[in-house]
Amino acid sequence: MESNNLHRRDLLKAAAVAGIASATAGTTKLFAANDRINLGFIGCGGRSNDLLTQFSGIAKTDSSVHISTVCDVYEKRKREKAEKFKAESSCDDYREVIARKDIDAVVIATPDHWHAPMAIQAMEAGKDVYLEKPMTRTVEEAKLVYETSMKTKRILQIGSQTTSSDQWWKARKAVADGLIGKLIMSQGSYHRNSTRGEWNYEINPDAGPNASGENHIDWKMWLGAAPQREYNADRFFRFRKYWDYSGGIATDLFYHVMAPLNLVWGGGEFPYRVVGTGGIYIFKDEREVPDTFMLTADYPSGHSVVLSSSMANSTHIPGLIRGHEGTIMMVENGQFESRTDHITVTPEKPFAAEFEKKHGSAELKISVEPRVSHYQNFIDCVRSREKPVLDGLTAYKAMTTIAMGVESYRRGQVVYFDESKQKIVDRLPSPTGV
Repeated sequence: MESNNLHRRDLLKAAAVAGIASATAGTTKLFAANDRINLGFIGCGGRSNDLLTQFSGIAKTDSSVHISTVCDVYEKRKREKAEKFKAESSCDDYREVIARKDIDAVVIATPDHWHAPMAIQAMEAGKDVYLEKPMTRTVEEAKLVYETSMKTKRILQIGSQTTSSDQWWKARKAVADGLIGKLIMSQGSYHRNSTRGEWNYEINPDAGPNASGENHIDWKMWLGAAPQREYNADRFFRFRKYWDYSGGIATDLFYHVMAPLNLVWGGGEFPYRVVGTGGIYIFKDEREVPDTFMLTADYPSGHSVVLSSSMANSTHIPGLIRGHEGTIMMVENGQFESRTDHITVTPEKPFAAEFEKKHGSAELKISVEPRVSHYQNFIDCVRSREKPVLDGLTAYKAMTTIAMGVESYRRGQVVYFDESKQKIVDRLPSPTGV
């Protein structure tokens, strides 16, 4: 099987395909409270509608935030988003957005295989970046994106919006305060049971590279550094079903589980060992990615993660953190993006008496408070230059576990992560406690 990793030369190939190299970042612009922040949006597909809605909502109450331009290779999407959100301009070539001196930050909501090249080029051109989840497609890409954010000192917010919800931060404090003792295992899930939820989005049969007007798609640009193939409408409109552009369930949905779990662990940890299993059990179409997928990961400090998902069954498992002395129930219904007004800490039986004596109850319910939205946090950090909620390093650690799960599934074997070399390997000595 062809390796799923992309190296720096492959990322730069994406720019070469488009015919440019990245610019060099200049000095960091400092914003006063009322200085205008111009946003450029790259990608006008399904996710962009919510992103544009959220940022335009901020712009309505903060006149200094401005949607300057939108960009997409599909003419119809570009036109519709420009008109709906009153962007001052639009284009079909992302290089124009990155090259504009007046654009301060870009919001990237393209297929996954473009996340790393665009984010890297944007940061090297001096732009701050809101990068939709997943961070990238592969471990190597995530490493390069993170390293670029550090080198250029750009603000990088990864778009798993649930990480701005308070339950993860209250759970993080509970773990840090020792309420559940030594961390043992975290668990979570992401289940669906619908044809559309299986990424079978509507296809416009009139659209394509040979169409004219608003039905035209720049297929060559869309492919970028991905394997060159003849236009396929299913691949374009339903890209998450194909390995060339996505990791399926793992990259699309598990990121909403792994990112908050890493926050709860205090900023996360690179895994030691990961295995991904599952298969195509129900949806026998053109897809390549599994419709049912499980991931188990072990970490050097001595704890594990168990993730469950199927696109053919909607019953979740509870989202919780298990410790030797207690358990934190964070998501009773198992839906990591749902809202809750509290988390619950329950002691293990051998520690119950001491827990009740200390806290005055047999279990502890910790209230969840409103927090600034993920989108507002990005804008605030563009101004303040503070670290955003889902920063590059935490996002990289979450992406490593996910991408290793995909690699394990595709290889049909357990894979390991050599943290000293920052790469996936076939075998590694067990760290202490694992």
